[in-house]
Amino acid sequence: MVVYEGCVVVMGGVEADGRVQEVRDRYAAAARAASGGAVAERVGRGSGGCCEPDAPREFGAGLYEGGVEGLPEQAVLASLGCGNPTAVAELREGERVLDLGSGGGIDVLLSARRVGPTGFAYGVDMTPEMLELARANAEQAGATNVEFLAGRIEEVPLPDASVDVVISNCVINLSVDKPAVLREMYRVLAPGGRIGISDVVAEGRLTPEDRARLGDFAGCLSGALSRGEYLDGLRAEGFAEVEVRFTHEVRPGLHGAVVRAVKPAPDPD
Repeated sequence: MVVYEGCVVVMGGVEADGRVQEVRDRYAAAARAASGGAVAERVGRGSGGCCEPDAPREFGAGLYEGGVEGLPEQAVLASLGCGNPTAVAELREGERVLDLGSGGGIDVLLSARRVGPTGFAYGVDMTPEMLELARANAEQAGATNVEFLAGRIEEVPLPDASVDVVISNCVINLSVDKPAVLREMYRVLAPGGRIGISDVVAEGRLTPEDRARLGDFAGCLSGALSRGEYLDGLRAEGFAEVEVRFTHEVRPGLHGAVVRAVKPAPDPD
């Protein structure tokens, strides 16, 4: 069953379970490919999305513009994102960062560099193979201010107000319950905290059926929110200074996008 909550799609029952398994299987295969020294996007041939082998560099490590020097090769090979959220979020020394859907760990490791030894970077992922790869990459990189947690982005295993920044790279479009993800982002952020997200976002003219025709769910396309759905969903949770800005087209009517918002801090007495 598919229902709508605040104009945002929520899947339920068997369909949701099937979508979750589809995503888990796709990214488990990507982790195995990267662990073996292959570019992760070369799994899932014909997917029409993040894992499409012959697509232009709309996804993956090429979008970091040379900022991955010194990272373990397997972390770079496993990159399947649609942007560079560590730059979008403008991370600062000493901040606590959470990466939703951390995959092979590239954005957590980059975040750990940016926040320095007084900061900390968490990653949450539901795929055991990706978690194993990310932890190995962190060890190889000598990163001590990182932790990779097993969990779903709809139910983050961290306490309330525990991080300063939430990032994500082409993962929220894969959730079967996007309102839950938006609520979790708001919950774990400290007052005054912010989000800096890269995602695939649809133009408002595309219906859910139109999006489904452009690519599969695990390929990061058919599950994309529209720009209006993103804006409305974030505002409904209480976020302020909400922005969704298209950066590059990945399919007709679908764009890589920058998503920013702030959790308001209480007014000083």
